[in-house]
Amino acid sequence: MREIDELVHVDDPAWPELEEALGASTVPVRTLPADGEDGRRGVLQMQVTARSVLGALALHTGGLLLDDGWVRVFGGGSARDGGLPSLAQVNGFPADFDPAWHPGTGLVVGHDAVGGVFALNGSDPAAAGRPGAPGQMTYFAPDTLAWEAMEMGHSGWFFWLLSGRLETFYDGLRWPGWREEAAALSLAEGISVYPFLWTKEAHADLAATSRRPVPMRGILGVAADFARSMGPADPGFLGDV
Repeated sequence: MREIDELVHVDDPAWPELEEALGASTVPVRTLPADGEDGRRGVLQMQVTARSVLGALALHTGGLLLDDGWVRVFGGGSARDGGLPSLAQVNGFPADFDPAWHPGTGLVVGHDAVGGVFALNGSDPAAAGRPGAPGQMTYFAPDTLAWEAMEMGHSGWFFWLLSGRLETFYDGLRWPGWREEAAALSLAEGISVYPFLWTKEAHADLAATSRRPVPMRGILGVAADFARSMGPADPGFLGDV
């Protein structure tokens, strides 16, 4: 086990580079103020240093909001101010460091407004029913109810988010006026779409669906229930929000 000071006080921390990238990005992005206590708790449990993107986000941000809140990236948490929960909260980290504890199916690092989940694979993704290699990013797609391999690590994912490729990634999942609907949400809410995104009706005409803000917990719960009952498979843990 490495102590918190060893993890935090490092040569060549990642945050200056990340801060520069955030400022230079053409993607609308908002950096939430950090909760230092929960960020340090997360870094200690994950045993990652401030040299890593994961550690830097936990220590220096309360999370990130991209495309007016359509994508939420978890960091050190800012829930006390009505912001985002921390990585530690979303993934149910123990209150005190436990060397035997690890996220069972992978580390949830982000959500999107329609219930998509970004997660970092653990050491045995196949055993957890996840595609991709250990340490790679995966995405739970709300229009297929299945996990998809992203073929990049967490740091690559961070810079990919800022690259402008979200528009292509979300082709078929966004409708006219999506940005205004996302911006109007509280950070505990997502957008419930009916007919559901995985139905043939939604695939045929997304703009004709009805939509309303509901708690994100409910959106994730409904998606998981349908994935278990009608396939393709139990998606496992989608984050505690």
